[in-house]
Amino acid sequence: METNFRVIEWRRYEVTLLDQRRLPVDEVYVRCGHWSAVASAITEMVVRGAPAIGITAAYGVVLGAREIAESGHALHQKAMTEIFDGLAATRPTAVNLFWALERMRGILSTTSGTAAQIVAALESEAVAIHCEDREMCAAMGAHGASLLPDGARVLTHCNTGALATGGDGTALAVIRHAFRAGRLDAVYADETRPFLQGSRLTAWELHRDDVPVRVITDNMAADFMRRGAIDAVLVGTDRITANGDVANKIGTYGLAVLCEAHNIPFYVVGPTSTIDLDTATGDEIEIERRPDREVTHVGATQIVPTGVSVENPAFDVTPARLVTAIVTEHGVVRSPYSEGLIQHVSMSN
Repeated sequence: METNFRVIEWRRYEVTLLDQRRLPVDEVYVRCGHWSAVASAITEMVVRGAPAIGITAAYGVVLGAREIAESGHALHQKAMTEIFDGLAATRPTAVNLFWALERMRGILSTTSGTAAQIVAALESEAVAIHCEDREMCAAMGAHGASLLPDGARVLTHCNTGALATGGDGTALAVIRHAFRAGRLDAVYADETRPFLQGSRLTAWELHRDDVPVRVITDNMAADFMRRGAIDAVLVGTDRITANGDVANKIGTYGLAVLCEAHNIPFYVVGPTSTIDLDTATGDEIEIERRPDREVTHVGATQIVPTGVSVENPAFDVTPARLVTAIVTEHGVVRSPYSEGLIQHVSMSN
Protein backbone atom coordinates (compact mmCIF):
# COMPACT_ATOMS: atom_id res chain seq x y z
CA MET A 1 0.00 0.00 0.00
CA GLU A 2 1.57 3.27 -1.11
CA THR A 3 0.98 6.32 1.01
CA ASN A 4 -0.89 9.07 -0.80
CA PHE A 5 1.60 11.75 0.17
CA ARG A 6 5.32 12.34 -0.34
CA VAL A 7 7.74 13.36 2.41
CA ILE A 8 11.09 13.63 0.59
CA GLU A 9 11.37 14.17 -3.15
CA TRP A 10 14.62 14.57 -5.04
CA ARG A 11 14.54 16.56 -8.26
CA ARG A 12 18.28 16.65 -9.15
CA TYR A 13 18.78 20.32 -8.31
CA GLU A 14 16.69 20.48 -5.15
CA VAL A 15 15.09 18.37 -2.46
CA THR A 16 11.44 19.01 -1.61
CA LEU A 17 10.28 18.28 1.94
CA LEU A 18 6.81 18.06 3.44
CA ASP A 19 6.89 20.65 6.23
CA GLN A 20 5.97 18.58 9.26
CA ARG A 21 5.73 21.64 11.49
CA ARG A 22 2.55 22.64 9.64
CA LEU A 23 0.73 19.32 10.01
CA PRO A 24 -2.00 18.31 10.60
CA VAL A 25 -3.72 21.50 9.44
CA ASP A 26 -1.68 22.53 6.40
CA GLU A 27 0.10 20.38 3.81
CA VAL A 28 2.97 22.66 2.80
CA TYR A 29 6.21 21.77 1.01
CA VAL A 30 9.64 23.36 1.46
CA ARG A 31 12.06 23.40 -1.49
CA CYS A 32 15.76 23.29 -0.59
CA GLY A 33 18.18 24.16 -3.38
CA HIS A 34 21.29 24.60 -1.22
CA TRP A 35 22.94 22.36 1.37
CA SER A 36 22.59 25.04 4.06
CA ALA A 37 18.83 25.10 3.49
CA VAL A 38 18.80 21.33 4.00
CA ALA A 39 20.73 21.72 7.26
CA SER A 40 18.26 24.34 8.47
CA ALA A 41 15.31 22.12 7.53
CA ILE A 42 16.73 19.28 9.64
CA THR A 43 17.53 21.52 12.61
CA GLU A 44 14.15 23.23 12.55
CA MET A 45 12.30 19.89 12.18
CA VAL A 46 10.79 20.55 8.79
CA VAL A 47 11.87 16.93 8.35
CA ARG A 48 12.36 14.60 11.32
CA GLY A 49 12.66 10.92 12.12
CA ALA A 50 16.06 9.25 12.11
CA PRO A 51 15.93 7.53 8.68
CA ALA A 52 14.39 10.59 6.99
CA ILE A 53 17.09 12.81 8.49
CA GLY A 54 19.78 10.54 7.06
CA ILE A 55 18.19 10.50 3.60
CA THR A 56 17.75 14.27 3.58
CA ALA A 57 21.32 14.88 4.72
CA ALA A 58 22.62 12.66 1.90
CA TYR A 59 20.78 14.82 -0.61
CA GLY A 60 22.23 17.88 1.15
CA VAL A 61 25.72 16.55 0.44
CA VAL A 62 24.84 16.29 -3.25
CA LEU A 63 23.59 19.88 -3.32
CA GLY A 64 26.75 21.08 -1.56
CA ALA A 65 29.00 19.18 -3.93
CA ARG A 66 27.18 20.60 -6.93
CA GLU A 67 27.59 24.14 -5.54
CA ILE A 68 31.35 23.62 -5.25
CA ALA A 69 31.59 22.03 -8.70
CA GLU A 70 29.64 24.84 -10.34
CA SER A 71 31.92 27.40 -8.71
CA GLY A 72 34.86 25.84 -10.57
CA HIS A 73 36.65 24.52 -7.48
CA ALA A 74 38.00 20.98 -7.13
CA LEU A 75 35.84 18.46 -5.30
CA HIS A 76 37.70 16.73 -2.49
CA GLN A 77 37.33 15.97 1.22
CA LYS A 78 38.79 19.29 2.39
CA ALA A 79 36.50 21.34 0.13
CA MET A 80 33.51 19.43 1.50
CA THR A 81 34.45 19.75 5.18
CA GLU A 82 32.10 22.65 5.90
CA ILE A 83 29.20 20.81 4.30
CA PHE A 84 29.75 17.53 6.14
CA ASP A 85 30.36 19.31 9.46
CA GLY A 86 27.33 21.56 9.02
CA LEU A 87 24.99 18.69 8.28
CA ALA A 88 26.45 16.56 11.10
CA ALA A 89 25.81 19.36 13.63
CA THR A 90 22.06 19.49 12.97
CA ARG A 91 20.81 16.66 15.24
CA PRO A 92 23.33 14.90 17.52
CA THR A 93 21.34 11.88 18.79
CA ALA A 94 20.09 10.07 15.67
CA VAL A 95 22.86 7.80 14.40
CA ASN A 96 21.31 7.47 10.91
CA LEU A 97 22.50 11.00 10.17
CA PHE A 98 26.13 10.08 10.73
CA TRP A 99 25.71 6.71 9.01
CA ALA A 100 24.41 8.39 5.86
CA LEU A 101 27.13 11.05 5.93
CA GLU A 102 29.83 8.38 6.27
CA ARG A 103 28.45 6.60 3.22
CA MET A 104 28.64 9.84 1.29
CA ARG A 105 32.20 10.47 2.53
CA GLY A 106 33.12 7.01 1.31
CA ILE A 107 31.88 7.78 -2.20
CA LEU A 108 33.73 11.09 -2.22
CA SER A 109 37.00 9.46 -1.18
CA THR A 110 36.83 6.56 -3.63
CA THR A 111 35.48 8.29 -6.76
CA SER A 112 37.84 9.79 -9.28
CA GLY A 113 37.11 11.78 -12.40
CA THR A 114 35.71 15.19 -13.18
CA ALA A 115 33.70 17.22 -10.69
CA ALA A 116 30.55 16.36 -12.65
CA GLN A 117 31.32 12.65 -12.39
CA ILE A 118 31.89 12.90 -8.63
CA VAL A 119 28.61 14.77 -8.18
CA ALA A 120 26.85 12.08 -10.22
CA ALA A 121 28.34 9.36 -8.01
CA LEU A 122 27.21 11.18 -4.87
CA GLU A 123 23.73 11.62 -6.29
CA SER A 124 23.54 7.92 -7.12
CA GLU A 125 24.52 7.02 -3.56
CA ALA A 126 21.95 9.35 -2.01
CA VAL A 127 19.20 7.88 -4.20
CA ALA A 128 20.38 4.40 -3.21
CA ILE A 129 20.13 5.29 0.50
CA HIS A 130 16.56 6.49 -0.11
CA CYS A 131 15.55 3.36 -2.06
CA GLU A 132 17.20 1.00 0.43
CA ASP A 133 15.28 2.59 3.28
CA ARG A 134 12.00 1.96 1.45
CA GLU A 135 12.90 -1.71 1.09
CA MET A 136 14.00 -1.96 4.74
CA CYS A 137 10.69 -0.50 5.87
CA ALA A 138 8.77 -3.20 4.00
CA ALA A 139 10.93 -5.95 5.52
CA MET A 140 10.60 -4.57 9.06
CA GLY A 141 6.84 -4.39 8.62
CA ALA A 142 6.60 -8.07 7.74
CA HIS A 143 8.96 -9.25 10.50
CA GLY A 144 7.30 -7.14 13.19
CA ALA A 145 3.72 -8.00 12.25
CA SER A 146 4.48 -11.66 12.91
CA LEU A 147 4.92 -10.78 16.60
CA LEU A 148 1.39 -9.41 17.00
CA PRO A 149 -1.71 -11.42 17.89
CA ASP A 150 -4.82 -11.40 15.72
CA GLY A 151 -7.04 -8.45 16.57
CA ALA A 152 -4.07 -6.60 18.04
CA ARG A 153 -4.52 -3.34 19.89
CA VAL A 154 -1.22 -1.51 19.87
CA LEU A 155 0.11 1.70 21.37
CA THR A 156 2.77 3.67 19.52
CA HIS A 157 4.83 6.68 20.56
CA CYS A 158 6.05 9.66 18.53
CA ASN A 159 5.98 9.24 14.74
CA THR A 160 7.68 6.30 13.08
CA GLY A 161 5.90 6.17 9.76
CA ALA A 162 6.23 7.45 6.23
CA LEU A 163 6.81 10.93 7.65
CA ALA A 164 9.96 9.68 9.39
CA THR A 165 11.45 7.36 6.76
CA GLY A 166 11.77 6.70 3.05
CA GLY A 167 8.96 4.12 3.03
CA ASP A 168 6.10 2.88 5.21
CA GLY A 169 8.01 3.54 8.40
CA THR A 170 9.59 1.48 11.15
CA ALA A 171 7.04 0.79 13.90
CA LEU A 172 4.26 2.12 11.66
CA ALA A 173 5.38 -0.25 8.91
CA VAL A 174 4.56 -3.08 11.32
CA ILE A 175 1.18 -1.49 12.01
CA ARG A 176 0.47 -1.01 8.31
CA HIS A 177 1.44 -4.60 7.52
CA ALA A 178 -0.83 -5.98 10.27
CA PHE A 179 -3.67 -3.74 9.07
CA ARG A 180 -3.38 -4.96 5.48
CA ALA A 181 -3.45 -8.55 6.75
CA GLY A 182 -6.68 -7.87 8.67
CA ARG A 183 -5.02 -8.57 12.02
CA LEU A 184 -5.16 -5.10 13.59
CA ASP A 185 -8.06 -3.93 15.72
CA ALA A 186 -6.87 -0.51 16.91
CA VAL A 187 -3.89 1.81 17.10
CA TYR A 188 -3.49 4.17 20.03
CA ALA A 189 -1.20 7.11 19.24
CA ASP A 190 -0.13 9.00 22.33
CA GLU A 191 0.25 12.73 21.77
CA THR A 192 4.03 12.75 22.50
CA ARG A 193 4.62 16.02 24.30
CA PRO A 194 6.09 18.50 23.79
CA PHE A 195 6.30 18.47 19.98
CA LEU A 196 3.12 16.38 19.59
CA GLN A 197 4.45 14.05 16.92
CA GLY A 198 1.87 11.44 17.86
CA SER A 199 -1.25 13.57 17.73
CA ARG A 200 -0.09 15.80 14.86
CA LEU A 201 1.80 13.38 12.65
CA THR A 202 1.07 9.73 13.42
CA ALA A 203 -2.66 10.36 13.63
CA TRP A 204 -2.53 12.41 10.41
CA GLU A 205 -0.77 9.80 8.30
CA LEU A 206 -2.66 6.77 9.64
CA HIS A 207 -6.02 8.52 9.23
CA ARG A 208 -4.95 9.57 5.73
CA ASP A 209 -4.32 5.89 4.91
CA ASP A 210 -7.58 4.70 6.58
CA VAL A 211 -5.81 2.85 9.41
CA PRO A 212 -7.96 2.93 12.58
CA VAL A 213 -6.20 5.29 14.98
CA ARG A 214 -7.22 6.84 18.28
CA VAL A 215 -5.29 9.62 20.00
CA ILE A 216 -4.68 9.54 23.75
CA THR A 217 -2.72 11.93 25.93
CA ASP A 218 0.62 10.71 27.24
CA ASN A 219 -0.64 10.30 30.81
CA MET A 220 -3.45 7.93 29.75
CA ALA A 221 -1.17 5.05 28.78
CA ALA A 222 -0.93 3.47 32.24
CA ASP A 223 -4.70 3.42 32.69
CA PHE A 224 -5.30 1.87 29.25
CA MET A 225 -2.76 -0.84 30.09
CA ARG A 226 -4.36 -1.49 33.49
CA ARG A 227 -7.75 -1.96 31.80
CA GLY A 228 -6.32 -4.50 29.35
CA ALA A 229 -6.81 -2.28 26.29
CA ILE A 230 -3.22 -2.60 24.99
CA ASP A 231 -1.71 -5.83 23.64
CA ALA A 232 1.70 -4.45 22.62
CA VAL A 233 3.73 -1.25 22.42
CA LEU A 234 5.63 -0.52 19.22
CA VAL A 235 8.23 2.25 19.04
CA GLY A 236 10.97 3.32 16.67
CA THR A 237 14.50 4.24 17.61
CA ASP A 238 17.13 6.86 16.87
CA ARG A 239 20.05 4.78 18.17
CA ILE A 240 20.57 1.25 19.47
CA THR A 241 23.80 0.70 21.36
CA ALA A 242 25.92 -2.46 21.32
CA ASN A 243 24.24 -3.85 24.44
CA GLY A 244 20.68 -3.20 23.20
CA ASP A 245 19.94 0.07 25.01
CA VAL A 246 17.59 2.21 22.93
CA ALA A 247 17.54 5.99 22.50
CA ASN A 248 14.17 7.22 21.30
CA LYS A 249 11.78 10.13 21.69
CA ILE A 250 11.39 11.34 25.28
CA GLY A 251 8.67 9.32 26.99
CA THR A 252 9.71 5.98 25.50
CA TYR A 253 11.46 4.88 28.69
CA GLY A 254 8.30 5.54 30.70
CA LEU A 255 6.25 3.36 28.36
CA ALA A 256 8.79 0.55 28.69
CA VAL A 257 8.54 0.70 32.48
CA LEU A 258 4.74 0.58 32.22
CA CYS A 259 4.93 -2.42 29.89
CA GLU A 260 7.09 -4.27 32.42
CA ALA A 261 4.59 -3.48 35.18
CA HIS A 262 1.63 -4.74 33.12
CA ASN A 263 3.34 -7.70 31.41
CA ILE A 264 2.92 -6.18 27.93
CA PRO A 265 5.52 -6.75 25.18
CA PHE A 266 7.61 -3.72 24.28
CA TYR A 267 8.96 -3.91 20.73
CA VAL A 268 11.56 -1.62 19.16
CA VAL A 269 11.64 -1.37 15.37
CA GLY A 270 14.56 0.14 13.47
CA PRO A 271 16.85 -0.54 10.51
CA THR A 272 20.41 -1.73 11.08
CA SER A 273 21.56 1.80 10.26
CA THR A 274 20.34 2.78 13.74
CA ILE A 275 22.56 0.18 15.44
CA ASP A 276 25.69 1.82 16.83
CA LEU A 277 28.13 -0.94 17.76
CA ASP A 278 30.78 1.68 18.58
CA THR A 279 28.72 2.91 21.54
CA ALA A 280 28.69 0.38 24.37
CA THR A 281 25.65 1.54 26.35
CA GLY A 282 23.00 4.23 26.39
CA ASP A 283 24.94 6.15 29.05
CA GLU A 284 27.36 7.28 26.32
CA ILE A 285 24.73 8.79 24.00
CA GLU A 286 24.60 12.56 23.63
CA ILE A 287 21.00 13.61 24.25
CA GLU A 288 19.83 16.56 22.20
CA ARG A 289 18.25 19.47 24.07
CA ARG A 290 15.54 21.30 22.16
CA PRO A 291 14.42 24.96 22.51
CA ASP A 292 12.45 25.96 25.62
CA ARG A 293 9.61 27.29 23.48
CA GLU A 294 8.55 23.76 22.54
CA VAL A 295 7.61 23.29 26.20
CA THR A 296 6.43 26.77 27.08
CA HIS A 297 4.09 27.10 24.10
CA VAL A 298 1.65 24.99 22.10
CA GLY A 299 1.66 26.71 18.75
CA ALA A 300 1.26 30.41 19.47
CA THR A 301 -0.31 29.83 22.91
CA GLN A 302 1.91 30.25 25.96
CA ILE A 303 1.21 27.63 28.64
CA VAL A 304 4.10 28.26 31.07
CA PRO A 305 4.45 31.49 33.09
CA THR A 306 7.04 33.90 31.74
CA GLY A 307 10.35 33.53 33.54
CA VAL A 308 9.81 29.92 34.67
CA SER A 309 12.65 27.59 33.65
CA VAL A 310 11.95 24.40 31.73
CA GLU A 311 13.89 21.33 30.62
CA ASN A 312 13.48 19.90 27.15
CA PRO A 313 15.55 16.78 26.38
CA ALA A 314 14.42 15.42 23.03
CA PHE A 315 15.21 11.78 23.80
CA ASP A 316 15.55 9.30 26.62
CA VAL A 317 17.27 5.92 26.87
CA THR A 318 15.43 2.65 27.52
CA PRO A 319 17.69 -0.05 29.02
CA ALA A 320 17.91 -3.30 27.09
CA ARG A 321 16.38 -5.29 29.95
CA LEU A 322 13.02 -3.62 29.29
CA VAL A 323 13.00 -4.39 25.56
CA THR A 324 11.09 -7.54 24.57
CA ALA A 325 12.58 -7.68 21.07
CA ILE A 326 14.26 -5.51 18.45
CA VAL A 327 13.02 -5.78 14.86
CA THR A 328 15.32 -4.91 11.95
CA GLU A 329 15.04 -5.50 8.22
CA HIS A 330 16.76 -8.86 8.79
CA GLY A 331 14.36 -10.21 11.40
CA VAL A 332 13.85 -10.26 15.16
CA VAL A 333 16.61 -9.97 17.78
CA ARG A 334 15.95 -11.04 21.37
CA SER A 335 17.93 -10.71 24.59
CA PRO A 336 20.83 -10.98 25.12
CA TYR A 337 21.20 -8.47 22.32
CA SER A 338 24.94 -8.05 21.81
CA GLU A 339 25.51 -11.07 19.58
CA GLY A 340 22.28 -10.68 17.59
CA LEU A 341 22.89 -7.01 16.85
CA ILE A 342 26.39 -7.78 15.55
CA GLN A 343 24.94 -10.48 13.32
CA HIS A 344 22.29 -8.18 11.88
CA VAL A 345 24.79 -5.41 11.19
CA SER A 346 27.11 -7.88 9.45
CA MET A 347 24.22 -8.96 7.22
CA SER A 348 23.97 -5.37 5.94
CA ASN A 349 27.68 -4.95 5.22
